Amino acid sequence: MKKYDYLIVGSGLFGAVFAHEVAAKGKHCLVVERRAHAGGNIYCQNREGINIHFYGGHIFHTSDRSVWEYVNQFAEFNHYINSPLANYKGKLYNLPFNMNTFYEMWGVTTPKEAVERIAAQRSIITHEPRNLEEQAISLVGMDIYEKLIKGYTEKQWGRKCTELPAFIIKRLPVRYTYDNNYFNDRYQGVPIGGYNILINHLLEGIEVRLDCDFNQDQTAWKSMADKIVYTGTIDEYFDYGLGELEYRGLRFETERYEIDNYQGVAAVNYTDSETPYTRIIEHKHFEFGTQPVTYITKEYPAVWKRGDEAYYPINNTKNQKLYQQYLMKAKQEQNLIFGGRLGEYKYYDMDKVIQSALRLAEKELC
Repeated sequence: MKKYDYLIVGSGLFGAVFAHEVAAKGKHCLVVERRAHAGGNIYCQNREGINIHFYGGHIFHTSDRSVWEYVNQFAEFNHYINSPLANYKGKLYNLPFNMNTFYEMWGVTTPKEAVERIAAQRSIITHEPRNLEEQAISLVGMDIYEKLIKGYTEKQWGRKCTELPAFIIKRLPVRYTYDNNYFNDRYQGVPIGGYNILINHLLEGIEVRLDCDFNQDQTAWKSMADKIVYTGTIDEYFDYGLGELEYRGLRFETERYEIDNYQGVAAVNYTDSETPYTRIIEHKHFEFGTQPVTYITKEYPAVWKRGDEAYYPINNTKNQKLYQQYLMKAKQEQNLIFGGRLGEYKYYDMDKVIQSALRLAEKELC
């Protein structure tokens, strides 16, 4: 008889939620984590009372009341509303695209004026968009594309917008109201005290081993449990036998300032092509901090290579075809489940990760 019912590879949201749910029903779980801390990319590091979102800013948002109630069992969430700014060559614009943005860009003051301006600019695309550039212009026009989309997107993906597929931007949020709330979801906030509180409560009473790389000795780890739930990159699990899936990486530079307020908002996106980073996060604003010092993090897009943290899957046709081949290979494995953004090679918002983990746990327990 094996020692554990489930061995869960990865202690991010998917792994932590699944482990909590099955452990609550009496299953014996072991969570193994390659990093030196639990929590995956929502891990926070506290410095001088400020919770630094170590792998980039994370704002929890959902329209699913059951998911909102679920996370609030484990952490109290504040009333933070995401209202980022875009900085284009020193000029600030509100995001998402709304009447404040249109006023800042064109001086228009009514929705009718904004609709007419965008419609006139959109009309230059008269055919089915063939790439991301044409898709974006067909949705929001040339001015918004050139100032607020083009440079940011090309930095983020490391290639020209004309070389990116149109489906990456199927639609762009455009509001003809003076509303700077980035998300449309009903519920939104950040855990008071940081995301570690959420993860620690989810994993309370569950055995967690840090600094353990499952892929260094899969055979030994597999011998310990009846089932494996794997949340790492699916191609790495199979030792890249069919080839490498592509990802975009990120690099973070965190700086401390002896002032109480650096930029007045949690997130500023830098949308010109000349600025090397995509955004600056000022962490204290996620929790309305009043500390006399502040910490900011600059986020730099990076070329991903094997061994780096994988942040964004590159969902083009080539990669999706390769992922499907890995998925077929995975279905041949017994007692193995892939989950989460890396295991499923897709970008997930946090609430969708939780929904997916809860569905899996329910399926396993029925």
